[in-house]
Amino acid sequence: MIKEQPPLQVILYQPEIPQNTGNIARTCAATHTPLHLIEPLGFQITDRYLKRAGLDYWPHVCLKVHPSLEILREELYHNRWVFFSTHSRRSYHEFDFEPGDCLVFGSETTGLPQSLIESEPDRVLKIPIDRSRVRSLNLATTVGVALFEAIRQLTLYHRQSFHSFSSGSSVDRDRQEAR
Repeated sequence: MIKEQPPLQVILYQPEIPQNTGNIARTCAATHTPLHLIEPLGFQITDRYLKRAGLDYWPHVCLKVHPSLEILREELYHNRWVFFSTHSRRSYHEFDFEPGDCLVFGSETTGLPQSLIESEPDRVLKIPIDRSRVRSLNLATTVGVALFEAIRQLTLYHRQSFHSFSSGSSVDRDRQEAR
């Protein structure tokens, strides 16, 4: 049996604020998009603020927690990774998203490691904002903007359906039990 691949996946590299991650999880539930969290996390996965921000949508989130970026890259080696950084010169409007893309976002305070950004310069994107007024957007807002643009493109150009993908299990229970 061939396992169906999700149209897109969201990866949060060492997220720090539970409310942001909860809001991102809700967006992922609404779009049938798997959510991957790279440790260390700035909160416990059972954090009440995380749960509150995700409301009662947690059963609909395909969530996996990974001990390192390297382990997740091995698991998703066949997927194209697209990185988001305020330091990029390329706007997300100038990028063609493809089915299977992994959208990768850094932590709220430090972003993505420079080595990661330098490893794939053609796939590092920004969401343009007036930086003379604001340093960056909230992580949950950034994920929402990027994810919905990718969905828009895939729906328009690839005729990809986003509501037919079955997100499978709600939580990587083995990781949860290990805690």
